[in-house]
Amino acid sequence: MKTLSNWLLSLVLTLVAASTVASGVFTDGKEYHSLSSPQPNSSPGKIEVVELFWYGCPHCYHLEPFIHQWLENRPEDVNFVRMPAILGSSWELLAKAYYTAELLGVLDKVHTELFAEIHERNNPIKDEKTLRQFFVDHGVAAANFDKTFNSFAVSVKINNARQMTRRYALSGVPTIIVNGKYSTSAGEAGSNENVISVINYLIVQERKLAPAASAAPATAH
Repeated sequence: MKTLSNWLLSLVLTLVAASTVASGVFTDGKEYHSLSSPQPNSSPGKIEVVELFWYGCPHCYHLEPFIHQWLENRPEDVNFVRMPAILGSSWELLAKAYYTAELLGVLDKVHTELFAEIHERNNPIKDEKTLRQFFVDHGVAAANFDKTFNSFAVSVKINNARQMTRRYALSGVPTIIVNGKYSTSAGEAGSNENVISVINYLIVQERKLAPAASAAPATAH
């Protein structure tokens, strides 16, 4: 009898969760949460969506197809930013890989393939030599990789990513930040598919606030 009751409770909770997702209404503190310290939007005039990820994270790998699909129909007033999170020194190598690819203009060739290399071909890429060979295998000259990987520009980007990881009070990845105000993840939203629904919901909420912000009188100085 107790087992049946537990099953019924589980079914009810599942149906309630499904109803919430279907209605497109989400709750702060449940499917997402407001950041205690909102961060500036680096995309003036647009709603910013930031994906914090790590190539070594299997959950990030599984979210990626949903992000790709969402990007195909991204609203024009939304700017999407990928940012490798740095929650420890061991995360820096693959964070540098992202920014190296970005500066070399090969993200379209490397981003998805790097996830596949680690999670499908079981090559964890734990050192610079292995990473260099991966880039070479994808058409980047070794000398160009070395120059960019060890450049000041990559160092600046890494320092910024490390700083933003702290400012967003990140505890895990993948995490999505909407307009520097809200954070969500599959754990909060319930699934990768629901993450996309929550992102869209928060974008709508921010869009509603935009007219009010522009209509607000300027503060005298």
